[in-house]
Amino acid sequence: MLLRVLEPEVMDTPEEARDYDAMDHAAVNRAFCEDVLAVLPSPGRVLDVGTGTARIPIELCRLAEGAEVVAIDLADHMLALAQENITRAGLASRVTVAKIDAKALPWPDGSFGAVLSNSIVHHIPEPAAVLAEMWRVTSRGGVLFVRDLHRPDSEAEIDHLVALHGGAPPADPAALPSFEHQRSLFRASLAAALTVAEVVALVAPLGIPASAVRMTSDRHWTLSAVKP
Repeated sequence: MLLRVLEPEVMDTPEEARDYDAMDHAAVNRAFCEDVLAVLPSPGRVLDVGTGTARIPIELCRLAEGAEVVAIDLADHMLALAQENITRAGLASRVTVAKIDAKALPWPDGSFGAVLSNSIVHHIPEPAAVLAEMWRVTSRGGVLFVRDLHRPDSEAEIDHLVALHGGAPPADPAALPSFEHQRSLFRASLAAALTVAEVVALVAPLGIPASAVRMTSDRHWTLSAVKP
């Protein structure tokens, strides 16, 4: 099995934020939100941890009329683009962005009906504290829903996944550097990701059963747990 190779916890250059926002994650984001709503149809007050450029909160609000989202991140440039995207979508009254460290959330226990995170865990060197904090602020009867990349067993499998899901090179040569940067981000994220077994071990002390964590695609695991 490949050892985990950490990447920076915070992606905070204008280039990284721009290239990340330019990636076509529309179908993946919609599937994520639909899966959340299948578990909790009326999520109410939602916390999105590691929101990036706020594509998940925007899609969730489009699908769930009653959802109101607090979207947090540590990257200033990501949050600036997030605010632009939220305003453009006409959702400034329902989505609030804030620069907050997920390892020390400022809210009381049980503050949110749903706590979500999409592809942030692999950025965190020691993610146990983040998972514990997300579980702490989830209300009783609420859902913790976390999805992230799964670390492959070999470099060959990483190559395969990047080739399969990294997209086709653009016809415009001027767009090639951005495309290559996006692929390099994807490759680095796969190498930094956790395995299902590692996630199960991290959430076991929280009382979350192993059955709550499973592979949900060829490159993703999902943690879905309703808080008793």
